[in-house]
Amino acid sequence: MKNKWTLIITAALLMAASCRPEKPVFEPTYVDLDYPDHFPAPNLPADNPLSEEGIKLGRHLFYDVRLSGDNTQNCASCHLQESNFAEPMRFSTGIDGVQGNINAMVLSNMAWQQFFFWNGRKTSLEDQVREPVINPIEMHETWPNVIDKLSGDQRYLDMFAAAFGDEEITEDRSAKALAQFIYTMVSGDSKLDQYVKGEYTFTTSEQIGFDIFNNEEGDCFHCHGLATTGYQMGAYGLLQFSNNGLDSVLVENSGREAVTGLASDRAKFKVPSLRNIEYSFPYMHDGRFQTLGEVIEFYNMGGHPSATIDPNMKAAGVGRNWSQEQKQGLIDFLKTFSDVTFLTDTTFSNPW
Repeated sequence: MKNKWTLIITAALLMAASCRPEKPVFEPTYVDLDYPDHFPAPNLPADNPLSEEGIKLGRHLFYDVRLSGDNTQNCASCHLQESNFAEPMRFSTGIDGVQGNINAMVLSNMAWQQFFFWNGRKTSLEDQVREPVINPIEMHETWPNVIDKLSGDQRYLDMFAAAFGDEEITEDRSAKALAQFIYTMVSGDSKLDQYVKGEYTFTTSEQIGFDIFNNEEGDCFHCHGLATTGYQMGAYGLLQFSNNGLDSVLVENSGREAVTGLASDRAKFKVPSLRNIEYSFPYMHDGRFQTLGEVIEFYNMGGHPSATIDPNMKAAGVGRNWSQEQKQGLIDFLKTFSDVTFLTDTTFSNPW
């Protein structure tokens, strides 16, 4: 009799269990990064695969002012799409009215970067995106506060669940989602890209600039890469940090030295991307030059000799003596890096 009741109870329990609703299966829509055929494979982390849900979440976070202490600024406050996700101001001003001393870097083609920030203190985009939120002269907030604010919004609970499998909102998940969105910011439809694919012929002036850029007369390619491989306009895999002779007196612990502690790295800053350079003014790590003309005049002057100046700055203290035609050619060639479709693509615009 005892065995009979045991069987009955077991059968009842099994029937009850079978009637419970099954736990939803977490199935994010994974996607491959879309980039031009003439680009190499990107440096995407294995622990943060791209998904439609993660990208959507990151896009909302990028434009959400709740990531700042007083709910007035978001990532896009200092990274404007029309400026190649940089800022047309020399220095950014945070929520407390405090101005920084470093020019906001561009965010295009970050999937091919190896170091982040001007001194390269972070080696992953997932780590980089955390810092502006807690920086006291930028968004001046704490991640626990951000999480509290977002947790009160059902839309975010739903988006985090769709991207990561449950409604838990964490700093790590937020950083991964932000990085996913930024990875998708790929610029690859400039005249230079069309040239690389054999679909564009340079004008006479652009060709003059192209030649100077890619030979010893200009030496630009040593730091920025040959213009025949358009994706390299940002020193991907080439020189990462350089002192390009901006100053003769070097500030202690400036540039890469702040990371490595080596005096030999003093005043060496990350070689920036030249993508959409026409629109990402002002120029240099401290935004000291407002126009491309000023940049060309600086390199024509040759730069200022110092203890750590890049050896490729062969004309430092001497000058290059480019003609007006050559200087204009360099400017015209740099403008072939412009990708206007990227600057207006609504895929990257504010979703709110």
